Amino acid sequence: MNYRHAFHAGNFADVVKHTILTRILAYLLRKEAPFRVIDTHAGIGMYDLYGDQAERTGEWQDGISRLVERDLPPSVGDILAPYLDAVKAQNEGGELRYYPGSPFITRHMLRKQDRLMALELHPKDAESLRENFAGDFQTRVTHLDAWAAMGTHVPPKENRGLVLVDPPFEEKGEFNRMAQGLAKAYKRWPGGTYAFWYPIKDVSEVDTYVKALKATGIKKILRLEMTIRPASEPPRLHGTGMIVVNPPYVLEEEMRAVLPFLADTLGVDGQGKWLVEWIAGE
Repeated sequence: MNYRHAFHAGNFADVVKHTILTRILAYLLRKEAPFRVIDTHAGIGMYDLYGDQAERTGEWQDGISRLVERDLPPSVGDILAPYLDAVKAQNEGGELRYYPGSPFITRHMLRKQDRLMALELHPKDAESLRENFAGDFQTRVTHLDAWAAMGTHVPPKENRGLVLVDPPFEEKGEFNRMAQGLAKAYKRWPGGTYAFWYPIKDVSEVDTYVKALKATGIKKILRLEMTIRPASEPPRLHGTGMIVVNPPYVLEEEMRAVLPFLADTLGVDGQGKWLVEWIAGE
Protein backbone atom coordinates (compact mmCIF):
# COMPACT_ATOMS: atom_id res chain seq x y z
CA MET A 1 0.00 0.00 0.00
CA ASN A 2 1.01 3.63 -0.45
CA TYR A 3 0.57 5.73 2.66
CA ARG A 4 1.91 9.09 1.47
CA HIS A 5 0.93 11.61 4.11
CA ALA A 6 -0.79 14.11 1.82
CA PHE A 7 -3.47 11.67 0.71
CA HIS A 8 -4.41 10.63 4.24
CA ALA A 9 -3.85 13.78 6.31
CA GLY A 10 -6.26 14.05 9.20
CA ASN A 11 -7.77 10.58 8.79
CA PHE A 12 -8.58 8.22 11.66
CA ALA A 13 -5.01 6.91 11.71
CA ASP A 14 -3.58 10.42 12.06
CA VAL A 15 -5.96 11.18 14.92
CA VAL A 16 -4.76 8.16 16.90
CA LYS A 17 -1.10 8.56 15.92
CA HIS A 18 -0.94 12.23 16.81
CA THR A 19 -2.89 11.79 20.03
CA ILE A 20 -0.21 9.32 21.15
CA LEU A 21 2.55 11.66 19.96
CA THR A 22 1.23 14.60 21.98
CA ARG A 23 0.82 12.48 25.12
CA ILE A 24 4.46 11.40 24.91
CA LEU A 25 5.54 15.01 24.39
CA ALA A 26 3.37 16.18 27.28
CA TYR A 27 5.22 13.77 29.54
CA LEU A 28 8.63 14.94 28.32
CA LEU A 29 7.59 18.50 29.09
CA ARG A 30 7.17 17.70 32.78
CA LYS A 31 10.91 18.15 33.32
CA GLU A 32 12.87 21.32 32.61
CA ALA A 33 15.71 19.40 30.94
CA PRO A 34 15.75 19.83 27.14
CA PHE A 35 14.81 17.02 24.79
CA ARG A 36 14.99 16.29 21.07
CA VAL A 37 12.41 14.72 18.77
CA ILE A 38 13.72 12.86 15.72
CA ASP A 39 10.92 12.56 13.16
CA THR A 40 12.20 10.05 10.61
CA HIS A 41 9.49 10.31 7.93
CA ALA A 42 8.41 13.90 8.36
CA GLY A 43 6.55 14.54 5.08
CA ILE A 44 5.96 18.17 4.13
CA GLY A 45 4.70 19.13 7.58
CA MET A 46 1.44 20.89 6.69
CA TYR A 47 -1.51 19.72 4.58
CA ASP A 48 -4.33 21.60 2.89
CA LEU A 49 -7.47 19.56 3.48
CA TYR A 50 -9.06 21.28 0.48
CA GLY A 51 -6.06 20.46 -1.72
CA ASP A 52 -6.15 17.95 -4.58
CA GLN A 53 -4.54 15.05 -2.72
CA ALA A 54 -6.60 15.31 0.47
CA GLU A 55 -9.77 15.98 -1.51
CA ARG A 56 -9.14 12.92 -3.64
CA THR A 57 -9.65 10.63 -0.64
CA GLY A 58 -11.67 12.84 1.71
CA GLU A 59 -10.48 10.69 4.59
CA TRP A 60 -10.13 13.65 6.95
CA GLN A 61 -13.91 14.04 6.99
CA ASP A 62 -14.15 10.72 8.83
CA GLY A 63 -11.19 11.56 11.03
CA ILE A 64 -10.30 14.94 12.49
CA SER A 65 -13.55 16.48 11.23
CA ARG A 66 -15.64 14.01 13.22
CA LEU A 67 -13.55 14.52 16.32
CA VAL A 68 -13.76 18.31 16.41
CA GLU A 69 -17.54 18.08 16.11
CA ARG A 70 -17.88 15.85 19.18
CA ASP A 71 -18.56 17.03 22.70
CA LEU A 72 -15.68 15.72 24.77
CA PRO A 73 -16.08 14.30 28.27
CA PRO A 74 -13.73 16.19 30.63
CA SER A 75 -11.39 13.23 31.19
CA VAL A 76 -11.04 12.65 27.44
CA GLY A 77 -10.85 16.36 26.69
CA ASP A 78 -7.83 16.77 28.97
CA ILE A 79 -5.97 13.99 27.15
CA LEU A 80 -6.83 15.31 23.69
CA ALA A 81 -6.23 18.99 24.52
CA PRO A 82 -2.58 19.25 23.35
CA TYR A 83 -3.41 17.54 20.04
CA LEU A 84 -6.50 19.62 19.35
CA ASP A 85 -4.67 22.80 20.37
CA ALA A 86 -1.98 22.05 17.77
CA VAL A 87 -4.64 21.60 15.08
CA LYS A 88 -6.50 24.77 16.08
CA ALA A 89 -3.26 26.76 16.01
CA GLN A 90 -3.12 26.24 12.23
CA ASN A 91 -6.76 27.15 11.62
CA GLU A 92 -7.63 30.71 12.52
CA GLY A 93 -11.29 31.58 12.71
CA GLY A 94 -12.40 28.08 13.63
CA GLU A 95 -12.64 26.68 10.09
CA LEU A 96 -10.86 23.34 9.64
CA ARG A 97 -8.76 23.85 6.52
CA TYR A 98 -5.19 22.85 7.35
CA TYR A 99 -3.91 19.76 9.11
CA PRO A 100 -0.49 19.83 10.78
CA GLY A 101 1.64 16.74 10.34
CA SER A 102 3.84 15.42 13.11
CA PRO A 103 6.62 18.03 12.62
CA PHE A 104 4.26 20.95 13.15
CA ILE A 105 2.42 19.24 16.01
CA THR A 106 5.77 18.59 17.67
CA ARG A 107 7.05 22.10 17.01
CA HIS A 108 3.88 23.57 18.50
CA MET A 109 4.66 21.89 21.82
CA LEU A 110 8.40 22.55 22.06
CA ARG A 111 9.91 25.01 24.51
CA LYS A 112 12.88 27.22 23.67
CA GLN A 113 15.35 24.62 24.99
CA ASP A 114 13.94 21.72 22.93
CA ARG A 115 14.82 20.68 19.39
CA LEU A 116 13.25 18.92 16.42
CA MET A 117 15.17 16.98 13.78
CA ALA A 118 12.89 16.32 10.79
CA LEU A 119 14.08 13.78 8.21
CA GLU A 120 12.51 13.20 4.80
CA LEU A 121 13.78 11.12 1.88
CA HIS A 122 11.43 12.34 -0.88
CA PRO A 123 13.39 15.23 -2.50
CA LYS A 124 10.35 17.43 -3.24
CA ASP A 125 8.79 16.75 0.15
CA ALA A 126 12.09 17.51 1.87
CA GLU A 127 12.32 20.83 0.04
CA SER A 128 8.73 21.74 0.97
CA LEU A 129 9.43 20.81 4.58
CA ARG A 130 12.56 22.95 4.60
CA GLU A 131 10.56 25.90 3.23
CA ASN A 132 7.86 25.39 5.86
CA PHE A 133 10.45 25.65 8.63
CA ALA A 134 12.62 28.36 7.07
CA GLY A 135 14.14 30.57 9.76
CA ASP A 136 13.26 28.22 12.62
CA PHE A 137 16.53 27.64 14.48
CA GLN A 138 14.98 24.96 16.73
CA THR A 139 14.13 22.73 13.77
CA ARG A 140 16.65 21.05 11.53
CA VAL A 141 15.33 19.57 8.27
CA THR A 142 17.50 16.95 6.58
CA HIS A 143 17.07 15.10 3.29
CA LEU A 144 18.04 11.65 4.53
CA ASP A 145 17.09 7.98 4.50
CA ALA A 146 15.46 7.34 7.86
CA TRP A 147 16.76 3.81 8.17
CA ALA A 148 20.34 5.04 7.85
CA ALA A 149 19.64 7.65 10.51
CA MET A 150 18.60 4.98 13.01
CA GLY A 151 22.23 3.98 13.29
CA THR A 152 23.82 7.43 13.20
CA HIS A 153 21.52 10.03 14.78
CA VAL A 154 20.95 8.43 18.18
CA PRO A 155 21.49 9.15 20.94
CA PRO A 156 20.90 12.90 20.64
CA LYS A 157 23.17 15.15 22.65
CA GLU A 158 20.31 15.96 25.04
CA ASN A 159 20.02 12.22 25.83
CA ARG A 160 16.26 12.78 26.31
CA GLY A 161 13.54 12.59 23.73
CA LEU A 162 11.58 10.63 21.18
CA VAL A 163 12.26 8.90 17.88
CA LEU A 164 9.05 8.93 15.83
CA VAL A 165 8.99 6.48 12.90
CA ASP A 166 6.08 6.86 10.50
CA PRO A 167 6.89 5.20 7.14
CA PRO A 168 4.73 5.69 4.02
CA PHE A 169 4.64 1.92 3.34
CA GLU A 170 5.38 2.54 -0.33
CA GLU A 171 7.60 -0.53 -0.56
CA LYS A 172 7.37 -4.08 0.68
CA GLY A 173 9.39 -4.98 3.76
CA GLU A 174 8.57 -1.91 5.88
CA PHE A 175 7.61 -4.07 8.88
CA ASN A 176 10.98 -5.84 8.70
CA ARG A 177 12.81 -2.53 8.35
CA MET A 178 11.01 -1.17 11.40
CA ALA A 179 11.92 -4.15 13.57
CA GLN A 180 15.54 -4.07 12.39
CA GLY A 181 15.74 -0.28 12.72
CA LEU A 182 14.44 -0.41 16.28
CA ALA A 183 16.93 -3.09 17.27
CA LYS A 184 19.80 -1.05 15.78
CA ALA A 185 18.74 2.23 17.42
CA TYR A 186 17.98 0.63 20.78
CA LYS A 187 21.51 -0.75 21.04
CA ARG A 188 22.85 2.78 20.64
CA TRP A 189 20.25 4.46 22.86
CA PRO A 190 18.45 2.02 25.18
CA GLY A 191 17.06 4.85 27.33
CA GLY A 192 15.22 6.65 24.53
CA THR A 193 11.52 6.54 23.77
CA TYR A 194 10.57 5.18 20.35
CA ALA A 195 7.16 5.33 18.64
CA PHE A 196 6.68 3.22 15.50
CA TRP A 197 3.45 3.70 13.55
CA TYR A 198 1.98 1.00 11.31
CA PRO A 199 -1.19 0.48 9.25
CA ILE A 200 -3.43 -2.49 10.01
CA LYS A 201 -4.41 -4.04 6.72
CA ASP A 202 -3.05 -7.57 6.61
CA VAL A 203 -3.40 -8.95 10.15
CA SER A 204 -0.85 -11.70 9.51
CA GLU A 205 1.82 -9.08 8.72
CA VAL A 206 1.12 -7.34 12.02
CA ASP A 207 1.33 -10.65 13.90
CA THR A 208 4.71 -11.39 12.31
CA TYR A 209 5.90 -7.88 13.22
CA VAL A 210 4.88 -8.37 16.85
CA LYS A 211 6.78 -11.67 16.99
CA ALA A 212 9.86 -9.93 15.60
CA LEU A 213 9.58 -7.24 18.29
CA LYS A 214 9.35 -9.87 21.02
CA ALA A 215 12.49 -11.49 19.63
CA THR A 216 14.51 -8.27 20.11
CA GLY A 217 14.60 -8.78 23.86
CA ILE A 218 13.72 -5.12 24.47
CA LYS A 219 12.25 -4.88 27.96
CA LYS A 220 9.39 -2.38 27.63
CA ILE A 221 7.20 -2.43 24.50
CA LEU A 222 3.62 -1.16 24.54
CA ARG A 223 1.22 -1.99 21.69
CA LEU A 224 -1.60 0.46 20.93
CA GLU A 225 -4.18 -0.19 18.21
CA MET A 226 -7.56 0.98 16.98
CA THR A 227 -9.64 -0.50 14.17
CA ILE A 228 -12.65 1.17 12.56
CA ARG A 229 -14.12 -1.96 10.96
CA PRO A 230 -13.41 -5.71 10.89
CA ALA A 231 -10.68 -7.13 8.68
CA SER A 232 -11.85 -7.92 5.15
CA GLU A 233 -10.87 -10.08 2.19
CA PRO A 234 -9.14 -8.89 0.11
CA PRO A 235 -7.34 -6.89 2.81
CA ARG A 236 -7.81 -3.13 3.01
CA LEU A 237 -6.80 -0.56 5.60
CA HIS A 238 -9.06 -1.01 8.60
CA GLY A 239 -6.92 0.03 11.55
CA THR A 240 -3.92 1.85 12.92
CA GLY A 241 -1.25 0.90 15.42
CA MET A 242 1.64 2.32 17.34
CA ILE A 243 4.46 0.50 19.09
CA VAL A 244 5.97 2.55 21.93
CA VAL A 245 9.25 1.50 23.47
CA ASN A 246 10.04 2.91 26.93
CA PRO A 247 6.64 4.63 27.11
CA PRO A 248 5.82 7.21 29.76
CA TYR A 249 4.39 5.43 32.79
CA VAL A 250 1.09 7.29 32.36
CA LEU A 251 0.60 6.38 28.68
CA GLU A 252 -1.12 3.03 29.21
CA GLU A 253 -3.72 4.56 31.52
CA GLU A 254 -4.30 7.51 29.19
CA MET A 255 -4.78 5.25 26.17
CA ARG A 256 -7.23 3.04 28.06
CA ALA A 257 -9.23 6.21 28.69
CA VAL A 258 -9.09 7.80 25.23
CA LEU A 259 -9.00 4.91 22.73
CA PRO A 260 -12.54 3.69 23.55
CA PHE A 261 -13.83 7.20 22.87
CA LEU A 262 -11.92 7.46 19.59
CA ALA A 263 -13.08 4.01 18.51
CA ASP A 264 -16.66 5.03 19.19
CA THR A 265 -16.23 8.36 17.38
CA LEU A 266 -14.31 7.15 14.34
CA GLY A 267 -15.51 3.57 13.96
CA VAL A 268 -17.74 2.65 11.00
CA ASP A 269 -21.31 1.93 12.09
CA GLY A 270 -20.29 1.25 15.67
CA GLN A 271 -17.63 -1.31 14.70
CA GLY A 272 -14.63 0.48 16.21
CA LYS A 273 -12.39 -1.52 18.54
CA TRP A 274 -9.19 -0.83 20.45
CA LEU A 275 -6.26 -2.65 22.02
CA VAL A 276 -3.73 -1.76 24.69
CA GLU A 277 -1.27 -4.49 25.61
CA TRP A 278 2.32 -5.01 26.63
CA ILE A 279 4.39 -7.01 24.17
CA ALA A 280 7.19 -6.93 26.71
CA GLY A 281 7.38 -5.44 30.16
CA GLU A 282 4.75 -4.26 32.59
